[in-house]
Amino acid sequence: MIKQPNNNYEKKRSNALKWGYLFVLGALVLFITFLARILILQNTNVQEFEDNYISKNYREAKLKAARGNLFASDGSILATTVMRYDVYLDFKSMRDTIYSNNVGALTDSLSKMFDKPRSYFRAKLDAQNQKNNQYYLLAKGLDFDEYDRIRNFPIFKKGKNKGGFIVERNFRRELATTQIGAGTIGMDNGESKSGLEGAFSKFLTGIDGKRLEQKITSSQWKPIDYWKVQEPVDGQDVYTTLDLRIQDIAHSALENQLIKFDADHGSVVVMEVETGKIKAMVNLRRTEPGIYVDAYNYTVKDAQEPGSTFKTVSLLAAMDDGFIDENTKVNIGNGIWTYAGQRITDGHGGGTYDVSDVLAKSSNVGAAKLITEHYADKPQVFIDHLKRWKMFDKMQIELPGIAKPSIQTPSSKRWNKATLASLGYGYSSSFPLLQMVTFYNGIANRGKMVKPLFIDKIMKDGKVLYEAKPEIMVKKMASDKAITMMTHALTKAVEKGTAKSIYTPNLKIAGKTGTARFEYWKAGPMKYQASFAGFYPADNPKYTCFVVVNQPDVSKGFYGGTVSAPVFKEIAGKTFLKTPLNIEKDLLVEHKVDLHKMIEPNVKVTVKKDSMPKLVGLIGKNVIPQLENLGYRVDYKGVGKITGQFPAEGATIGKNQKIYLNLQN
Repeated sequence: MIKQPNNNYEKKRSNALKWGYLFVLGALVLFITFLARILILQNTNVQEFEDNYISKNYREAKLKAARGNLFASDGSILATTVMRYDVYLDFKSMRDTIYSNNVGALTDSLSKMFDKPRSYFRAKLDAQNQKNNQYYLLAKGLDFDEYDRIRNFPIFKKGKNKGGFIVERNFRRELATTQIGAGTIGMDNGESKSGLEGAFSKFLTGIDGKRLEQKITSSQWKPIDYWKVQEPVDGQDVYTTLDLRIQDIAHSALENQLIKFDADHGSVVVMEVETGKIKAMVNLRRTEPGIYVDAYNYTVKDAQEPGSTFKTVSLLAAMDDGFIDENTKVNIGNGIWTYAGQRITDGHGGGTYDVSDVLAKSSNVGAAKLITEHYADKPQVFIDHLKRWKMFDKMQIELPGIAKPSIQTPSSKRWNKATLASLGYGYSSSFPLLQMVTFYNGIANRGKMVKPLFIDKIMKDGKVLYEAKPEIMVKKMASDKAITMMTHALTKAVEKGTAKSIYTPNLKIAGKTGTARFEYWKAGPMKYQASFAGFYPADNPKYTCFVVVNQPDVSKGFYGGTVSAPVFKEIAGKTFLKTPLNIEKDLLVEHKVDLHKMIEPNVKVTVKKDSMPKLVGLIGKNVIPQLENLGYRVDYKGVGKITGQFPAEGATIGKNQKIYLNLQN
């Protein structure tokens, strides 16, 4: 009788344990089954699911980074990336009541903006609403002001989820000045590069980001709430050495002369003597009578026989070797001389010349006689001067596509005894214009040849990342005596020689004319290239300038002193004299495109007395780098304008404060 309760307890305990074991066993079976299912899915069905559904309905798309801005040296924009906006509508996201109650007001707003009847938009919108179109293109290529206006229209102002308003942002490159054309600024389309854009593409190009997109139709993909897998990093800003005022003056002076002489094309380069910075580079080509455009960079890409401007090179070699000085005389005779079967002629009379007269009167006979007299038995000595002056080397500059120079040497198949004479007065060789202006700049810089510079600095988010310094190519081109002698001879060429037409007592100029025939081996009318190279002021040079006019109408003139030298004089006068003479009023006006509607407004952010500024309403991509530069950590979501901030405006914040921002999308 006493043991009965214990038997009941044991029985209940046994049943409880049995069911407990069964529960644990069942749970274990379920766990093993679940685990096995996961392993199966991982190895089979996931891939099948991804192939059949995910990969067919979603994709990872590129989120383009903005290319950095290209600036002139004074901070004027040459080329910039502007944002353009495409507006799409998702009618499936729009609530029926919102659409029906507001579509009338929306069509009224669209009618006023796009100047089309309300009925036009009503018919379009109703048709797409019935179809439940999730990605209907409403407007394409809007600027910022237009986008800012349309996103506040009825329905659209409710955003993407309620108003079905989807915006796609696209970048477009814009030239910001009319006086520097495509040939100089260039481009980088991913396949080919040219000009300044191509030269500095590695700095200007940003790092593209990534985002996910959902398939809507067979040809349409919609971004998923601008979900970025990887944020894009915008490119750096490049400040070139170009001076817009000098560029403008050079452009106008060259264009007027090309029109006057009905020439095929022409080029101008202006280099700062001490630094080698290229302050202007103009290349104009005739597209129709009287119309010239900057579409091809002759300065860099073409190598031409220099003609008489090369006499400066050849005679400097003889001066440096001590073969000739101020007392050297050369008998020109009647201006006709035959050497090694080659007939050499002058167009400026005969007689006995000193060295400065050979340059001043541009005597082919005088240059040929002096060079052959001293180098005929040892031409390699003369050639070695050219090698030391980097005349054989393809210039190592940033701009792509520079031509390689060509010089006949004793090892060349075409070399003969007369070749040395031809070299002496500017034939049997060819150089890009940039190489010749660099040589003349070396004389102006008292014998120190510096590399042409096209870049001033590189900046990112207001910080200077790189600043260019002058780079010496040849430390000492020739003796001080030879450099001084050559400078005096070039000055005489302007005061009393072939360039005396541009002499002015207001500004001392040193320079050399050039008149070269080209394609002289072909039948037909003779073609000439007129040039002038020099520097100013001659006694303390600031700028070197080289002007080339190709194929002027020979009936109107073709000599360097007549065709090219006046361009040099106008550039020198208007860039250096404190009171420029005869300057056109329009040259004082900056020829720039109004970028107000192309660029989102940028506001400088300041933190005063540790008080949080108002950020709502500002553009996120402009504000965030500024905050980070001030030492604050920024956490943000979305793109576009800032819609929310924490801490709030006026709150006290300290250094290393973390700031949270919500952006539009």
